[in-house]
Amino acid sequence: MMWCSRRALIRGAALTPLALTAADRLSRRAERYFASHGTYDHRTRAYDLHLAYDPAAGLLDGRAHVHAVAERTLRQVHLDLDLAKLSVHDALVDGVSVRPGRKGNKLVLPAPRPITAGTPFTLEIAYGGRPGPMRTPFGQIGWDRTGDPHDGTLVAAQPLGAPSWFPCNDRPDDKAEFTFRVTVPRGHQALANGTLLERSSTGSTECWTYHHPGPMAPYLAALYTGRFTHETWHARDTTTGRRVTGRNAYPVHLSRQARYDLARQPEMFETFTGWFGPYPFETYGAVVVDADLDQPVENQTVSVFGRNHVDGDRTWETLVAHELVHQWYGNSVSLRDWRDIWLNEGFATYGEWLWSEHIGEDSADTIARAAWHSLAKKHDGLRIADPGPGRIFDDRVYTRGACTLHALRLTLGDERFFAMLRAWHDIHRGTSIDTAAFIAHAGRSTPATVEPLLSAWLYDKHLPPLPPPCAESTRS
Repeated sequence: MMWCSRRALIRGAALTPLALTAADRLSRRAERYFASHGTYDHRTRAYDLHLAYDPAAGLLDGRAHVHAVAERTLRQVHLDLDLAKLSVHDALVDGVSVRPGRKGNKLVLPAPRPITAGTPFTLEIAYGGRPGPMRTPFGQIGWDRTGDPHDGTLVAAQPLGAPSWFPCNDRPDDKAEFTFRVTVPRGHQALANGTLLERSSTGSTECWTYHHPGPMAPYLAALYTGRFTHETWHARDTTTGRRVTGRNAYPVHLSRQARYDLARQPEMFETFTGWFGPYPFETYGAVVVDADLDQPVENQTVSVFGRNHVDGDRTWETLVAHELVHQWYGNSVSLRDWRDIWLNEGFATYGEWLWSEHIGEDSADTIARAAWHSLAKKHDGLRIADPGPGRIFDDRVYTRGACTLHALRLTLGDERFFAMLRAWHDIHRGTSIDTAAFIAHAGRSTPATVEPLLSAWLYDKHLPPLPPPCAESTRS
């Protein structure tokens, strides 16, 4: 297939703090979950991905341009890539051809000369093959095929599937700018994070170019190809007055159900900006793919739902709310390590409860107390702020995390609670953060310390009681 033309879109703006010390790197490597993924030897500024996909053969031809900064003196650069399915043809480091190597599941690129700490550098990697989902502790995750025949694709990479389709520094806190230039056969479409900048045709192919300034973690990068029908919607950011355009896409045969099930996204958007503050990105939308998914995934600016999540009866509308809340909590304010995933899932689950309350169904208090009783029946407790690598998607991380926020809401009262949520996003927008920082932040929201309450909910195995209901804790 022919490549689409390259455009100079990578700005390479600094997106992370000053370089880490050697002690910082060692400490983070020792403490973090899934330490075999990612490296603290460099931080990424931008990815520019040129991809050509042949759906008939299932072949991906890729060229990744990576802009990064060394955190220490580097004699080689390590990236994550599924080398079991994808082969690297050639590579450049700072414009100099190098011989790519392999160390376990890492792509290793020797530096033609040492790259000193704080120095920007560029990588260019040509690769290809038949991508597919990666085997992880959570099953097969990453690039997958959709439809019958399998002529479409989707990416649902959380937490470890990003290397299934592009070389990256696969850490949740290594956030960067992204550009996608995707060439597919004419008649097919390509959807990716951010804004569509250009669509061009050459012979039998079309190239779709998207740009997202991010910053975005690799696991949230998304690509969907196939045949879709599209719908555009508009909503107002109630805090800034900004008009945001949303775009949904779904297979034609699912359009009636999907259109109805996603119809309240504009209302959700406007309601959530009132609760959580300004929407952090340039656009938003949902893609329904022609495949069953265990769960939707909150890919940044473009969440994905399976065909099993649309039925024309809004049965799964709470999940639509859940993925939208993630754009604030999880995508914009990101976790520093996977041990802190309650900061993503507890917040998004509580967003579901708030939405239920808003539309006049069960109140958040009613749902929280039912959830508490369900949690109390479990024989073993879970420290949700450090659940262990194998339990990051345990239901208790979600529901106990949401109960934690409800307990905090009952303690603070609505005015201070929602002010605290807005400030949490406002202060940490675009950064990566951890549980200790949230406890400290919440503690600044009230004259009386909330640290004992949060510590009990987050770190004790024993389930604390919920505070009594508060009359003011209702939203309309």
